Amino acid sequence: MEANEQSRSARKHTAIMDAATRAFMAKGYSGTSMDDIAKLAAVSKQTVYKHFADKEKLFAEIVLATTGQVEGMVGLVADIPADADRLEENLTRLAGELLTVLTRPEVLRLRRLIIANADVFPELGASWYAQGFERVLATLAATFRRLADEGLLRISDPHLAANHFSGLLLWIPVNKAMFHGSPQHTPEELDHYATAGVAAFLAAYS
Repeated sequence: MEANEQSRSARKHTAIMDAATRAFMAKGYSGTSMDDIAKLAAVSKQTVYKHFADKEKLFAEIVLATTGQVEGMVGLVADIPADADRLEENLTRLAGELLTVLTRPEVLRLRRLIIANADVFPELGASWYAQGFERVLATLAATFRRLADEGLLRISDPHLAANHFSGLLLWIPVNKAMFHGSPQHTPEELDHYATAGVAAFLAAYS
C-alpha cells in the first residue's frame, strides 16, 4: 500500500511539474496562478501546495530541472577528436548539433521566461546559466585547449574562444527569436550559420 501511495504521489508531482511548465510558458510567471496549475494537472490546489510550498519554489524547480538536458551537449563538445584533416568538418558537425538543440522552440521559450524574470529571481537565473550553458562553455574551452595543445588551434584564452565560437553560431537565430517571440530560422539557415560560423572561427584561431 505504501509503495502505491508513493507511486501516486510521484505521478502527481510529475503532473504538477508538467502543468506548471505549460502554464508558465504560456502565461509567464506573474500571469500564472496556482489555480491554473491545479486545473491543468487535474489535481486540487491543496495537492499542489502539498508538493510545493509556493509558486516561487515550483518555478525554481521547473527551471533548474532543465539544466540536466545539457549532459548530451557536454558529451558532444568533449568528444571532438584531434584530427587535423577533419577539424573543420568536425567543428561544423558540432556547430550544427549545438544550433539544433539551442534553438528548439521550447529552449527559446524557457530562455525568454528566465530572462523576463531575472530581476525578480536573479539567483535562479544565475544558477540556471551556471549549471546549464556555462557548463557547455567550460567543456568547449577545455576541448579547445586540448586541440591547441595538439597544434590544431592557436588559442591563448580558451574560454574567450569558446564564447566567440558560440556567439558566431547563436547571435543571429537567438536574437531574432527573442525579438520576434518565436524561431524565425529555417533548417537551411541553421546549416549556413554553422558553416559560416566555423569558417570565421578558424580564420581567427587556426
